[in-house]
Amino acid sequence: MRRPLHYCLVAAILTSLASVPTFGQEPNVEESTPRSAGQSFPWFGSGTDRNDETEATRDGQQGNSPLTGAMKPSLGSEQLRHSYWVPGFQSSTTIRSTSIDEPTRSDWNSMNYLLGNVSLHHAWGNADLSLNYSGGGYFSTDRGEGNGFLQLGGISQTFRGRKWQLTFLDEFSYLPQSFFGFGVGSGISLPGIGGSLAPALPGLQTNYQPSQSVFTSLGARYSNAFVTQAIYAVSRRGSIDFIGSRGTLRFVEPGNFDSDDTIFSIGYSYAVTRKDTVGVLYRYTSYQFPGNPQAFGDHVAHFAYGRTITGRLGLQLFVGPETTTFRLPIDGKDRHVGMSWGAALNRAAGINNLAFTYTHGLANGSGVQVGSRTDQVEASVTRQVSRNWQLSGNVGVARNGSLGTSAASFGSQDFDSYYFGVGLRRPVGRNASLLLGYSAQIQTSSQPICAAGFCSDSYTQHQITLGFSWHTSPFILR
Repeated sequence: MRRPLHYCLVAAILTSLASVPTFGQEPNVEESTPRSAGQSFPWFGSGTDRNDETEATRDGQQGNSPLTGAMKPSLGSEQLRHSYWVPGFQSSTTIRSTSIDEPTRSDWNSMNYLLGNVSLHHAWGNADLSLNYSGGGYFSTDRGEGNGFLQLGGISQTFRGRKWQLTFLDEFSYLPQSFFGFGVGSGISLPGIGGSLAPALPGLQTNYQPSQSVFTSLGARYSNAFVTQAIYAVSRRGSIDFIGSRGTLRFVEPGNFDSDDTIFSIGYSYAVTRKDTVGVLYRYTSYQFPGNPQAFGDHVAHFAYGRTITGRLGLQLFVGPETTTFRLPIDGKDRHVGMSWGAALNRAAGINNLAFTYTHGLANGSGVQVGSRTDQVEASVTRQVSRNWQLSGNVGVARNGSLGTSAASFGSQDFDSYYFGVGLRRPVGRNASLLLGYSAQIQTSSQPICAAGFCSDSYTQHQITLGFSWHTSPFILR
């Protein structure tokens, strides 16, 4: 266990460094014989391009996370026995047309990104370490945005015993704009080298991520979510899980509301059949706003249902009561009682995939509100339209409704945000690919938003992106 513990310490160090700003797809390739440690070889297996997967090639545990856990449902993953790392880089040029005050006024500018990427996977008999990271700079012709740098990534360390599993997961980013809809159609929002060689980190449920679903929050921001999840099998069919999480959202420029969230959750999952699971969970979230006297305590009790068909379908549904207490009264009340619900879906048909998430409940306010009642929907689809061309599509909708007026807020305002995008990817040679994408971001608000000397209650941005990515063949660690 000494080497897994050593890499867990490395994971913790990288996580702590994630809060400090620093500078830093995959075509199919043929299988070959592995070389000695430290050398590169072309390929050692991936399930993304297989049409005849069986349950024997998948772990079947919804990404090794229970129904009531913190992770999104997955289709299971192949048991990678090799340990490797892969470096690469990507660049893209985005032409943007932005209208924020009226439909007749439009400003054109360009944003150029240059990123270094790395993906790493290290496996032991009872532990796994996975890392995807991208970092670099951007250069903009928009004088208001200027030049800067960005980073985003995720790191996961898992330990397993006969009846238990312990996972540490961290997702972090430093971006010049909201992560909601960022890089849609361009691949920039996906850390690491992308493609089938990037280790598949478990994705966090929306409730465990600091919300950023308002486009007109000002300037660059740091976001980090660190989750610890412990699972214990109490019987052959039942498991209990304990979750602790810390989320942080910090803005570089004034005029936004920073936020912290601390989450504790306990849940029980029971497999009714091989494919169907039911569960119950209780989750408590504490929202704090540094520099602001307001704070919230949010209590949620969920009944859950999940269905898993390994390699083809992962589904989760949640619903239950939600009670929120306010440190400072809002509209003369110190609490609110309502309902919270959510859904998540992953579906695969051969090499074509669909992912969908929906949540309704309390959120941090995305930097423009001191808390909000939020509905958020995101969906993505990928389809192999020919041997060399892959088509992707993304859509997102979010409504951030005001909680009301209190001594700690500046009035009441609602925001509706939408994004959609499409992208075409084509391999170039063995380890490179080209991408062409289009995306749009649209936002409306119940009151005008003032920026750069003018005010508007609507915002629209169109983006056309041409990108290139390349990575080496994997370097084997052992």
